Amino acid sequence: MKRFLLKNAIRGERIWDRLKPSGKTDSPYIDPFIGYASPEGLHVRGRVLNGSPVADLPADSSRWSNFRNMIARFITREIPDIEVVVDGLSTTTDEEGYFAIDVPAGNDEKTVVEARLPGHEASASLPVVIPDEKARFGIISDVDDTLIRTDAWSLKRNIYNTLTGNVESRQVFPDSVAFLQALHDGVNPVFYISSSPWNLHAFLVEIFRRNDLIHGPLFLRDLGISEDKFIKGSHGEHKGNMIDKVLDANPSLRFVLIGDTGQHDPEIYHAAVARHPDRFLATWFRVAGREVDARDRRWIEEIRCLGVEAHATDEFEAYRAARLVENQLQGS
Repeated sequence: MKRFLLKNAIRGERIWDRLKPSGKTDSPYIDPFIGYASPEGLHVRGRVLNGSPVADLPADSSRWSNFRNMIARFITREIPDIEVVVDGLSTTTDEEGYFAIDVPAGNDEKTVVEARLPGHEASASLPVVIPDEKARFGIISDVDDTLIRTDAWSLKRNIYNTLTGNVESRQVFPDSVAFLQALHDGVNPVFYISSSPWNLHAFLVEIFRRNDLIHGPLFLRDLGISEDKFIKGSHGEHKGNMIDKVLDANPSLRFVLIGDTGQHDPEIYHAAVARHPDRFLATWFRVAGREVDARDRRWIEEIRCLGVEAHATDEFEAYRAARLVENQLQGS
């Protein structure tokens, strides 16, 4: 069945590619993603597209305007196999226009790396987040219904909220801002993991900026289709793999996990805690859309059985969390 769906999805995408507005690679631009650091160097990322970036809309835009704007973010003309030069190093984009390159560690820690497209005027500054030397732990947070209300636990409401909102109208939970700021404490790095597509990277970064959410790398999901990929991996697999990637990049840090009960984060986080003993200090889950069901209660209790604090709450309490993590650090 999966092979059948893949075959027809590829056929559908090829038809869509022919129907999309045609155009030569004459106006490429680099969509910059926030990169991150590891002991080996800087991991910088982005995507090359044809056309121009989609502009953000004002708060009073109509739902129809928001809908058209959001659809434009998904109807991309990606440019495959184009050379990208980053800090003197060269790579090429994949079939969906994505590129990633590792810049070896040097004496100067760059928080911005310049990228350009040889033969074109396009260039971009690629931001990189480097953990502060004073960092005591890291934070890994989900986004949908953890920080931003999307009602992802309901497919219909999730689609409606996603397609009819804009950067001004999307609701960020006020307690999530205070919660992250307390845990961040000016030095502790924050990493965001979500199953939202990379098409929404700039959209989410702007929401974060306008609402004072801590600046940090986003690990989103490629929903593209190819001969060997059909919306690669499940929601849980994606989150688990990205948690592993963050831990590998920060071997000296222990982490706090933040999620919600709307999409089975307790089960996903339990698996991560089981895979990486002694790497986690605590977990928090926002109760999303309903009471905590038996399945989530079971996994929350299993996390506790592994020796990691686990809390499910309607509202995040910044002071209590900071104090609890501090006690965990002192006791370790």
